[in-house]
Amino acid sequence: MKKLVILTGAGISAESGLKTFRDSDGLWEGYNIEDVATPEAWQRNPALVQQFYNERRKSVLEAMPNAAHYALVKLEEEYDVTIITQNIDDLHERAGSTNVVHLHGIITRSQSSINPELTYPIDGWEIKAGEVCELGSPLRAHVVWFGEAVPMIETAAGICGRAELFMLIGTSLAVYPAAGLINYIRKEVPKYIIDPKIPDVNVRGPVIKIQEKAAVGVPALVEQLLQG
Repeated sequence: MKKLVILTGAGISAESGLKTFRDSDGLWEGYNIEDVATPEAWQRNPALVQQFYNERRKSVLEAMPNAAHYALVKLEEEYDVTIITQNIDDLHERAGSTNVVHLHGIITRSQSSINPELTYPIDGWEIKAGEVCELGSPLRAHVVWFGEAVPMIETAAGICGRAELFMLIGTSLAVYPAAGLINYIRKEVPKYIIDPKIPDVNVRGPVIKIQEKAAVGVPALVEQLLQG
C-alpha cells in the first residue's frame, strides 16, 4: 500500500460549523487569542480560559463530521493513510479515520497544568472547577497554546518524509511550525492542495490544485484516486 499523508487545517472543520481564530475579525468566538490561548492567559485568569475551552468543547461535541471527513476514511481501503491535523476537534476519529496525529492536542481530553504528558478523557463537555491531575495541579484543556512547544512536530516531520502521496486540505499554512511540514515532503511526491483559496507557498515538484471547499473537493479527489 502506498503511504498517503494528509495535512488538514481549520477549513475542513469550518464546514462542520466550527469557527476558527483565523476568521476575518481576528477573534476566536469573540475572544482575543491573547486572553484565552496562551500560558499567560491561564496565569492571569484561569476561570476565563477554562470557560472558553469548555464552550469550545461543547461546540465540538455537537458538531458532526462532514463529507470531507468521511471521504478520507474511504482512502484506507487502498492506501496506508496518516492524517496530521492542526485541528483540536475529534471529527476525523468520529468519521472513522484510524491513524490521526494531533499537532495541537485534542480538546476532548484534559491535561495536567504542570505535566502536559499527563492527559485524561473528559466525561462530557466540561472541566469543572477544582478538578486536578494525579499530581494535584488543576486540569486544563489538552491543547497547545501559543508560546508552547508542539510536542508532535518531530513525529509529524518524520511521517511527511516517508510520504509517497500528499494532500493539503483546508489550511493557509500560516501557523508555524505546522506550516513547515510541507518542506519535508520529497520533491518527486505528488501533492494535492484543496482549498477555496490556494495558499501562496513554494511547493517543490508536482502539484495539483483543487480550488474547492473541502466537502466538495475531497470527495471528488478520493473517488478519482480509488478509481485510478
